[in-house]
Amino acid sequence: MTRITRRNTLIGGTALGLVGFTGARAQTADVTIGITISITGPAAALGIPIRNSVELAPTEIGGVKLRPIVLDDAGDPTAATTNARRFATQDKVDVLMGSSTTPPGIAVSNVAAEANVPHFSFAPIPVPPERRKWSVVMPQPVALMAGGLFEHMKKTNVKSVALIGFSDSWGDLWVREFKAQAEPAGMRLVADERYARADTSVAGQSLKIVSLRPDAVLVAASGTGAALPQIALRERGYRGPIYQTHGAVTRDFIRIAGRAAEGVIMASGPVIVPELQPDSSPTKAPGLAYVTAYEAKFGKDTRTQFGAHLFDAYKILERVVPVALKEARPGTQEFREAIRKALLTEKNIAASQGVFNFSEQDRYGVDERARVLLTVKDGNWALVS
Repeated sequence: MTRITRRNTLIGGTALGLVGFTGARAQTADVTIGITISITGPAAALGIPIRNSVELAPTEIGGVKLRPIVLDDAGDPTAATTNARRFATQDKVDVLMGSSTTPPGIAVSNVAAEANVPHFSFAPIPVPPERRKWSVVMPQPVALMAGGLFEHMKKTNVKSVALIGFSDSWGDLWVREFKAQAEPAGMRLVADERYARADTSVAGQSLKIVSLRPDAVLVAASGTGAALPQIALRERGYRGPIYQTHGAVTRDFIRIAGRAAEGVIMASGPVIVPELQPDSSPTKAPGLAYVTAYEAKFGKDTRTQFGAHLFDAYKILERVVPVALKEARPGTQEFREAIRKALLTEKNIAASQGVFNFSEQDRYGVDERARVLLTVKDGNWALVS
């Protein structure tokens, strides 16, 4: 039975109120997982696929039941902190997960470090030394995804690049990566145009870029907002290659951009196209397992990279929980410590978005197998050779 409220979701097993669940915690050997994500609010499009994916997750590992508790933080770091503290102090969770965007993800990481609870972030977050012990990050690092785009630019003899991106930290991050990776490879940034996420026109920025005649354009945006410059540039006659970040890889981008999306080059996590991967790819089988189950329940072409991060976190738990169970009983600090150690000792964990090898220094744990380059051909995804 499943009970869903705006602030509280219990999935799997018998649904219980949080007070009742806490009282029963000491009497069970269940592995309890506290998940705080943005189910409502402006980032709901990221959190809802994660919540949906909880319904597809395994209910036991190694003969031990898993008890996920899902709370909505609406993208608010304060709410995420409250949820995480509730998980750590009241529910005595063995694992923390969340959030689905960066600021609340950092908030959860702070609580994980204070409470000594293993933490899986579903958003790219910085993990400084003081938080490195307990947090790992499921999304690919931006530097890895940017490297794929810049390598393609170099191979196709791109020398000048115009950037148009969000006027916030996402745009800033891609400018930094361009300076760190593309400039040493011989490329020049000839324009840095910005727009707000809520803007409905980028006509002026696009006209300026077209007048500069760059070899390529990099759009540093995400979600449906990434379609705005894609359309504007093509409408104003730009015929060069347009590159998009992995934040734009959604079916909504193709739908909104329409014909303008044809030929775009995008970095992506491999879970978007497991059907197109070679059989030798370690991400193919996990990716097919996830998207087949997800789309069977939620509809054709509903797969996202966001929901896959939860699927991959559970794939990692399938490896580390049996190791931890040899050391201690769920619900104890010894068990949480055993999970933390197993995250470092278990290697080559193949999942839908990459092959994970965490270390004390590398809390992302992925390499080039965690990215693919995609284009849009005839309104559908295709791999870039």
